[in-house]
Amino acid sequence: MSDATGPVLTVVIGENPPDRLDKALARDVPEEAALSRSRLAKLLAEGAVTHAGAPVTDAKVKVAEGEVFEIALGPAEAVETRPEAIPLNVIWEDDDLIVIDKPAGMVVHPAPGSPAGTLVNALLHHCGETLSGIGGERRPGIVHRIDKDTTGLLVVAKSDRAHYGLAKQFEKHSVTRRYLALVHGAPDAADPRLHGVKGTNFEAGGILKITTQLARHKTDRQRQAVLFHGGRHAVTRVRVLDRFGTPPSVALVECWLETGRTHQIRVHMAHVGHGLVGDQTYGGRRKPAAKALGQGAAEAVIAFPRQALHAATLGFDHPVTGERLEFESPLPEDFAGLLAVLGDNSRNSD
Repeated sequence: MSDATGPVLTVVIGENPPDRLDKALARDVPEEAALSRSRLAKLLAEGAVTHAGAPVTDAKVKVAEGEVFEIALGPAEAVETRPEAIPLNVIWEDDDLIVIDKPAGMVVHPAPGSPAGTLVNALLHHCGETLSGIGGERRPGIVHRIDKDTTGLLVVAKSDRAHYGLAKQFEKHSVTRRYLALVHGAPDAADPRLHGVKGTNFEAGGILKITTQLARHKTDRQRQAVLFHGGRHAVTRVRVLDRFGTPPSVALVECWLETGRTHQIRVHMAHVGHGLVGDQTYGGRRKPAAKALGQGAAEAVIAFPRQALHAATLGFDHPVTGERLEFESPLPEDFAGLLAVLGDNSRNSD
């Protein structure tokens, strides 16, 4: 029997219920409870669901309209991941969510190669007892991620209701996410080569739209690959903000996501022949021409140690209050410094 010292949720089965308990509960549990099907299945198996005071563990049992079930949610359990006192740049925080400006070099979630020193480790220490529990565990709810060497904004849930509400917004693509990136070359609607790249087209205002499927690479499991059959749908839009060099050798672009797949911007920009500066995984080893860019700027581009990608803008509806929240992050020092070098060399060459 599950520990019932936590809150107890009452669920009344509605009209025309599904033919089995687990499906009926998934349909009729109050939305604000934010209980996923996997969480409900676990609660059933633990004996946390009762009917007329008796535990019900058979997920397939038939139910009838008007029957009342109680779900003992119990206290949130501790997780194995250890809290670590790692400094965080907190942009916003309340009882339900926290917005972080992540530095380069920080992994978001513990993994076999990065068991410690992650954003989750830092959040467990920072949030402490203010974490009300995600899926029955006292942990932060990661609803989206940015790569280890990508900088910028991400939002993390501190409660089930926030996790549920944020996940729905990401699913519906109503979250605003805009990135700044430095890429090799400069995407141009007048470039006939780009018009021949499958999955690309230009929209009004010279905005490049990239539409493909993405999936894990067949031979390199650390990479993603562009597909046109299978995989997951991915859409990126790109606007050129500035060009450096004559002819343009590097460009500052703004990218925004209609979908959010692993490495999406990095893979898409490499697919169209404009890989990110510093991206060792997807072709960032390309060397700009010193003649076009200037010797100093070309050397600075080659020396940049990570993918030049920054999650600059994040906007979403607060999952509890409904308030629209918009956040902006300034460029980190290394990215801003490279831009300054590129700008200086551009002016000097005029």
